[in-house]
Amino acid sequence: MIRAYILVQTEVGASAQVTRAIRELPGVISAEDVAGPYDVIALVESPTVQGLGREVIARVQAVPHITRTTTCTVVEF
Repeated sequence: MIRAYILVQTEVGASAQVTRAIRELPGVISAEDVAGPYDVIALVESPTVQGLGREVIARVQAVPHITRTTTCTVVEF
């Protein structure tokens, strides 16, 4: 499986709503509200890189009230 962390910035006051919405999406392992430069961090996975982008990350980015995302793919050595 290909895994990635998605760091999410939301509109002010929307982080809890965004977190709940992200948790419901297929391919999402976990989503948590956090303090700091990002409002939500989600761990996602898919069998392929293409699936990760098209099926998981694109769905997360489509959640209302998200202003910016940064995706960090997990690298295993």
